[in-house]
Amino acid sequence: MQPRNMSMSGVVDLAAVKAAQEAKTKAEQARAEAARQGGGGAVSPADLVIDVDEAGFERDVLQRSTEVPVVIDFWAEWCEPCKQLSPVLERLAVEYDGRFLLAKIDVDANQMLMQQFGIQGIPAVFAVVAGQALPLFQGAAGEAQIRQTLDQLVQVAEQRFGLTGLTVDPEAEPGGAAPAAASEVPVGPYDALLEAAVQALDSGDLGGAVQAYKNVLAEDPGNPEAKLGLAQAELLQRVQGLDPQRVRAEAAEKPGDAQAQITAADLDLVGGHVEDAFGRLIETVGRTAGDEREAARVRLLELFEVVGADDPRVVAARRALARALF
Repeated sequence: MQPRNMSMSGVVDLAAVKAAQEAKTKAEQARAEAARQGGGGAVSPADLVIDVDEAGFERDVLQRSTEVPVVIDFWAEWCEPCKQLSPVLERLAVEYDGRFLLAKIDVDANQMLMQQFGIQGIPAVFAVVAGQALPLFQGAAGEAQIRQTLDQLVQVAEQRFGLTGLTVDPEAEPGGAAPAAASEVPVGPYDALLEAAVQALDSGDLGGAVQAYKNVLAEDPGNPEAKLGLAQAELLQRVQGLDPQRVRAEAAEKPGDAQAQITAADLDLVGGHVEDAFGRLIETVGRTAGDEREAARVRLLELFEVVGADDPRVVAARRALARALF
């Protein structure tokens, strides 16, 4: 299993866009299959914290992550900071009442997993959501920071992947069936259209994906998945076929050309250089006027949609944009 980093507040490159869409589809299929097979009993609080090894990683982490976010605590017996962090994570796993599952991995006994996740030191905490791995934090962390990170994880898992967690019964026997409460979530009215958009992305039909998302928004203008998907698909459509070297050379030669900077900012974002894209457009807003200034401002707002309104980089860029405008 090769872990893949996933932005918690927005996906900004082609591979990540497709991976997130595919992961959501696979999670929905897994929950539907579990429902057909009669899965769905409640778990006990004791089942919210599990020990995982290399042999059980596929079953206990990857498969379970299609039902509930799985937080991984990499630890070792000799690690003193681990002895402070692990009890906090275990307590929060019970307190969060099934909104995430805590998997504890002893790095001394599972060196291969440690290498695959690229861990340089412990304690290290990761999460896996619908098969997607993402780093949360490394080293000692205060409880307030941990809670903030977990809240963000739970929110992303629910909004992006429909994972609402496990049903916990305090009277259930430990070791009971592992359910997926999300399997009881009714199918939404736009699932077929959203699936059509995912399939279009998978086949490289960006125009078809754009139209499919627009079809959803025509009926439901506030649909968050369609709004995010449309912003991403339109971005990918704009950069398709561009010569990156030529675009960047033109932007360097013409710092006052708004369109050159707008095109370069699109490439910045697709390449994962979020701050560079935002900074480029904010500078363009500051040095231009009239229609050019408005075009740069509007494109910046569109890129905010791609990354996600709650991303701290977006929050900071909004403040910088306000200073540039006023």
